[in-house]
Amino acid sequence: MKRFWTSDSHFLHGKIMKYCNRPFASAEEMESEKFKPESIKAMNEELIRQWNAVVSDEDEVYHLGDVSMGTPSRTLEILYRLNGKIHLIKGNHEAAVLRKQSTRDRFTSIQDVLTIRCEDEDVKGGYQDIFMSHYAHRVWNKSHHGRWHLYGHSHSGLEGLSWGKSMDAGVDAHALRFGNYAPFSYEEIKGILSKRDIKTIDHHQERGGKLVTNK
Repeated sequence: MKRFWTSDSHFLHGKIMKYCNRPFASAEEMESEKFKPESIKAMNEELIRQWNAVVSDEDEVYHLGDVSMGTPSRTLEILYRLNGKIHLIKGNHEAAVLRKQSTRDRFTSIQDVLTIRCEDEDVKGGYQDIFMSHYAHRVWNKSHHGRWHLYGHSHSGLEGLSWGKSMDAGVDAHALRFGNYAPFSYEEIKGILSKRDIKTIDHHQERGGKLVTNK
């Protein structure tokens, strides 16, 4: 079993192609913001294809919010075409998946935030802690001990501004780094965050805090 992370798929959302420059619509559609059903379908199909190219039915995927902007019924059709056991960390656009029980039932779990441990022999103690939320945090529990923070929402807009061992795990961030919209693998995330310093605010110092960098 492998683990993967993604966010902000925005299935069935035409305007996301303009907002995030996803290359599935014509220049005319981008200009007018009137997107053809076939363009939206092309985006959906490519995101599904790239997801299933790396995720098997035995794998776990942590989706950090904003799955779809379509109806619950159309969203459910897409969800059942995606491989893997999906854990949802709720975003700010979740009506399509939370409105009906049938759609909620597709997820292995649904939570506001989540912390897990992944076995990793390269890490002291033999595991890596990962904190997940839809929104980026400046501070999070045990960040000073090297706990990772994965988030969505920003559609790669915080690239270069992430704090310490945190990063955007959304589809647009993956496209920016790797040229496709597949979920991030553990190895990809490790390769990125292993190059970053631990940064935290030492709350034991005088008011205002003190920036501490542990290399």
